[in-house]
Amino acid sequence: MSAGFLGIDVGSISTKGVVLDTDYRVRASDYIRTQGNPIEAIKDLLHRLKIQIGEVEVLGAGTTGSARRLAGVMLRADIVKNEIIAHAIAASQYHPDAQTVLEIGGQDSKIIILRDSIPVDFAMNTVCAAGTGSFLDHQATRLGVPIEEFGDLALSAKNRVNIAGRCTVFAESDMIHKAQLGISREDIISGLCDAIVRNYLNTVAKGKEIKPVVLFQGGVAANVGVKAAFERALEQKVVIPEHFLVMGAIGAAILAREETEGRKSRFAGFETADVKFKTRSFECEGCPNRCEVIETSRETEVIDRYGDRCGKWSEL
Repeated sequence: MSAGFLGIDVGSISTKGVVLDTDYRVRASDYIRTQGNPIEAIKDLLHRLKIQIGEVEVLGAGTTGSARRLAGVMLRADIVKNEIIAHAIAASQYHPDAQTVLEIGGQDSKIIILRDSIPVDFAMNTVCAAGTGSFLDHQATRLGVPIEEFGDLALSAKNRVNIAGRCTVFAESDMIHKAQLGISREDIISGLCDAIVRNYLNTVAKGKEIKPVVLFQGGVAANVGVKAAFERALEQKVVIPEHFLVMGAIGAAILAREETEGRKSRFAGFETADVKFKTRSFECEGCPNRCEVIETSRETEVIDRYGDRCGKWSEL
């Protein structure tokens, strides 16, 4: 039986997972839509990874992403870490010369500054969806273009067109206006890619020293139009890692390996995919704070509570 390390990255739009072997090679990976139900997405992902990898002894399991705590208690993960650390660890593992990581996901975007493989600065944008994957999906639908063709159409543009990209509403209005002027769809799409990059550099990356090697990770890195727009704006090459879609999950798996050095993993097993989990919230009325407590159950057993300030509920 082979051995490996499991990493799960659960975001608001997508859920990613990998199994690494002991030489940090990706032996199984998958990327699915969360669809507003992280519990079912995690279970589905475990099924898919199990089919790919077959019999494997999981020596360590780690979780990251916005639902990392939920994933952690479901899997009995050995380590739960934020996305910044996970993406930085993965970037440094496969590209030790990287000094800048640009990451644009489905609902947020981030930049990580690395020096000697150590994250020394970062910034995130979780307030506005303008310039994220969901924003691109929406604009592709509005233009009647499959998102898979978006980047190639951008590269075929003949002219540079300025599209307002600071806000989704303004971007849509500007796109409609440009279309009514008779500007080609390719030029509009290219202008939208430029607007996304301009917005990113003026908000998320503002004040950051972007040095090569520059990596571009996350779902939007699949869009060659946005990659080209970054290269024009930065006037330098941008590298897309081989496993750009699942770098957060890779980082979680690497962290799990480090965490379990010299001890046995707590991982609950791939059969977790067949277990019933339930999450609910309730308001504590014990004091004027009226904290919202989040509770997760495995079958009939409560396995996690958090959200209370005093520890009344979270101290299981």
